[in-house]
Formats: sequence, C-alpha cells, structure tokens
Amino acid sequence: MITIYSPETVGFDGERLAEVGRMAQRYVDEGKIAGAVTLVARNGRLIHLNAVGQQDIASQTPMQTDTLFRIYSMTKPITSVAVMMLWEQGKIRLTDPITRFLPQFENVKVYIGRGGYTDLQRQPTIQDLLRHTSGLSYADFENPPFDDDFPKSDLMFSERDLSLAEFMEELAALPYVYQPGTQWRYSLATDVLGRIVEIASGQTLADFFQDQIFAPLVMHDTFFYVPAAKRDRFATLYMRLPHDPLALAPPNIADRFFNGRYYGGGGGLVSTALDYLQFAEMMRQQGCHNGVRLLGRKTVEYMTQNHLHSSLLPMVLGEPMPGFGFGLGFSVIMDPAQTAVVNSVGNHGWGGWASTNFWVDPQEQLIGMIMTQLIPTDAFTLSGDFRTAVYQALVD
Repeated sequence: MITIYSPETVGFDGERLAEVGRMAQRYVDEGKIAGAVTLVARNGRLIHLNAVGQQDIASQTPMQTDTLFRIYSMTKPITSVAVMMLWEQGKIRLTDPITRFLPQFENVKVYIGRGGYTDLQRQPTIQDLLRHTSGLSYADFENPPFDDDFPKSDLMFSERDLSLAEFMEELAALPYVYQPGTQWRYSLATDVLGRIVEIASGQTLADFFQDQIFAPLVMHDTFFYVPAAKRDRFATLYMRLPHDPLALAPPNIADRFFNGRYYGGGGGLVSTALDYLQFAEMMRQQGCHNGVRLLGRKTVEYMTQNHLHSSLLPMVLGEPMPGFGFGLGFSVIMDPAQTAVVNSVGNHGWGGWASTNFWVDPQEQLIGMIMTQLIPTDAFTLSGDFRTAVYQALVD
C-alpha cells in the first residue's frame, strides 16, 4: 500500500504542487510526449505521484504509476554506488589505473585526428571513469561524429549479443579521444566500471546489483531485462523526428531490454518511479535506507561534491552546462544562479536518454523525478519545467 502524504505536512502548498501534474499534462496535450509519471518526496514522505497520458499510444494503454521505463543513463549513479561500495571494502582504489582490472587497455593510443595517434601520458584511473575524464568516448554514438579516419564500430547499437567482457575487448580496440584528465567528456566509462565491478566482486553486474543494492533497498521492479510477466507494464519508446514528433523507436533500440547477455552499467536498466525512489532515498539519507546501510555518510558526501578542476568547466553535453559540476557518478549544482533553473547548492542527480530525470536536494531534503520515454532527452526543456513546477510549490 502506497501512502501519499499531504504536501502541507512537509512545507509544500498543495494547490501549487498540483502544477506538476498540469505541466506534464500540457506536454501530453501538445503532442510532445506520450505520457509521464512524476514524483516528489520530502523528508522521506511521498507527497506527489501522478501518471498522465499513455504508456502506449497505439493501444491507448494508460500510463500507470507502476509503468516500467528504460532509464538509460540513470543506471550510471547505481553503477557508481556499486563501485564505491567496493572501494569501501578495499577491493578498488580510486587511484587504480583501469589496467589493474582490464589489462587489454594497456596499449591503447589517443586519437588526434586525420588518422593520427599519440601515446597516453598516463593511464585513466577509476576516478577518471567515475567523473568522465577518462579519455573514452561514446564511439559510434558521438554527435558530431569523429572524422572519417576514426576506426569504425557498431558497439552502441550492435545486434550481436555481446557479453560485458566481450564488449570490453572490442572497446579496447578503439582509441581514446583525449588525454585522461584533460577534458570532461560523457562516454562509455560507466560501462567499463560495470565490468570492473564484476571483476572486483566476482559476480555478474546483474547479480551484484540484485544482491547488494536492489534486494536491500526493496527494489523489485529494477532489472536489465524485463521479465515476461511484467512486459505489459513496459512503456513504448518514442523518438522525436523532423517528420514525426512521436515516432516509434526502431527495434534495435527499443527491444534490447527483453533478453540478452549484456549488463550495461552505463545505460542498461529498466525501473519504475517508485523503485528508483528507493535508490534516491538511500542517497538522501547519506547511504542508508530501509534499515540497511549501503555506503558511509562521508562516502556519499564525497561522491556528491564537484570533482572537476575549474579548467574542465563548464561541462558540455550538447550545450554548455554552466553552474554544474560533476562528482563520482552524479551531476552536482555548484552555482544555482548560473543554471537558469531554481536549484540548491549540492543538488545532485542525473537523467536518461529517453527523457527520464531525477535529483536529490540535500538542503531541502527533497527528491524529484520524472519518467517518460522520448528520445532524445534534450528534445524539450521537460526536466527544467518539472523542476520549476516543484520548487515554486515549496513554501517552508
């Protein structure tokens, strides 16, 4: 039984908070998204959980609060927590070169353009992987693409059923695209971390997640591949195209969550808003939730502070991100005034390729989350509009 508390019990104006649902409904009415689930919690109390629109347009299946979503890069914070759990156990050091666990990366070169290569000045470390300063890229998924001489790869959307170990072998055949530590560049680094979790723990990433994170946090609806019995709750994936604002995503993208061997630490999970809330609550409570501690308080504080040198800011992800820094697996608000959206210093979270987004505000003890299924994530200002709708209702 889900308990939704009165917003007034935790300092919200209930009438103003209703704007969250109205905002999401406007996006549906304007044909921008098929549907969405929105969630707000403060001080451990769920005060808003709402579904609007359709889970699937063709069948007119309504969006439900327990709809399953491809959360894509919202997988990354979970993988990063797994790494830091192993760090606390002494199985991983942040200063470890990735070659300690993946020696196949030992002789990888740095691509400098027009078919040219140079040697690494140093090996990327675990910390580099966590903060996206490793030298890695998103290979064939880069936008804009590299020049025509960059080695070709189908890693991102391969229809081959590669294991995570096999994926690493092929990734190690590609060059780095900058010297480690000299840029912030979003990449496959967290997929590499997923493989390192496997090696350091002796478990598959799926088993480690289930045993060490999902079961303790009582997350029953989060997995890499959707069980057959739950597929009727799996939202349809749409893409915004010039000729079709809600086009069906092609099968090689949409259907890869049904079965396979690849456990993608960078973007492979499926979850629900309520399930992911359990993870967000663990972060809000500085490593502890449901009576179980996954991380120490100081570890969470360390992860959720900026780890980027000022020379690497502002981060650029499609567009510059002024006011943001990056911690160990999470974006971090450093200067709310520069973000152009109401925020608190220390607010941390991340989003996914299909326009999912979550954040934890330690100052206000507040969690916000929006789930939908529209590629790309920057098609609209949905996450910013959601954040505005939440914060304008906060009165105490």
